[in-house]
Amino acid sequence: MEILAIIPARGGSKGLPGKNIKPLLQHPLLAYSIAAAQASKLITRITLNTDSEEIAAVGKQYGANIPFMRPAHLADDEATDLVVFEHQLNWMKENENYIPDIVVQLRPTSPIRFSGWIDEAITKLLNSDADSVRSITESPITPFKMWLLNGNNNDAMEPLLKLQHIEEPYNQPRQKLPTVFWQTGTLDIIKTAAITEQHSMSGKKILPYLIEKKYAIDIDDVASFYKAEELIQNSDCIKFDE
Repeated sequence: MEILAIIPARGGSKGLPGKNIKPLLQHPLLAYSIAAAQASKLITRITLNTDSEEIAAVGKQYGANIPFMRPAHLADDEATDLVVFEHQLNWMKENENYIPDIVVQLRPTSPIRFSGWIDEAITKLLNSDADSVRSITESPITPFKMWLLNGNNNDAMEPLLKLQHIEEPYNQPRQKLPTVFWQTGTLDIIKTAAITEQHSMSGKKILPYLIEKKYAIDIDDVASFYKAEELIQNSDCIKFDE
């Protein structure tokens, strides 16, 4: 069983320039995802997918494998996860005759993971007929009270979502509405066939891996960076001793 970790880390961050290697408690941000992969007992190979020589050098220092440099046309704002992952899997098949059974995506911008999370999610996928397992957390905002604006502010609004069994959900107390969850960047465990055959980063059947809301962080600005530092310092998540 080959289980491949892919840590995508391009060099052209706009919201927080250089964030993937910005020091987080004295270690570059992406090092936390490498450490999480190294803590897994099931992951068999850890790769860093980047277009930046500087990021690649940091990744190597912390133990990641960089099989190739990402082409420039796959490193702009328009490049999706799917085209990046399809490219890597095709490259590894053609150049190394390597085809993993499962792909684990670990985004550097979600550095907070606890021991056991990755292996629990992998095991959940292995014991099912699902295509993937994705981390989720309870949403603090309900989409049933969200609206679409058509045209300008003088046009009538339309509710984003409707419920068959609840009339005018946007006028109901939240307690009467379904509990909803939003996906986090913490974990994506995907069967390779979902990517290469279904051309999807999830496939059709997706199982949940529920995490606490406070640990569902996505770093994209200075404030979220400081929030991550605080959470890491005050929790038993995977981190560095010094």
